[in-house]
Amino acid sequence: MDSPDHASDSAAGTAPICSAKGCRTAAVWVLAWNNPKLHTPERRKTWLACDEHREHLSTFLGARGFLKDVVTLDAWSAADR
Repeated sequence: MDSPDHASDSAAGTAPICSAKGCRTAAVWVLAWNNPKLHTPERRKTWLACDEHREHLSTFLGARGFLKDVVTLDAWSAADR
C-alpha cells in the first residue's frame, strides 16, 4: 500500500482525495502516523481518508503500531495555519 501525502493538496488548488487505493472520493479525515523504525518520534506522515475508508486505513496502520492520531481534515488544516 502506497503512502501518498495529500494533506497539502488543498494548498496546491486541488481537492484532497482519499488515500485508499483506487478511491477518488473527497477526503474528510487525516490519519497521522509514523514508522518508528524509519522516522523520529515527532515526525508525522499522513494518509487521507473518506468516511468509507477511515476504519480500514486506521486498522491497517494500527495493526502495525504506526497510527498516532485521526482528526478531521478541517481540524488538521486549521492546526496547520
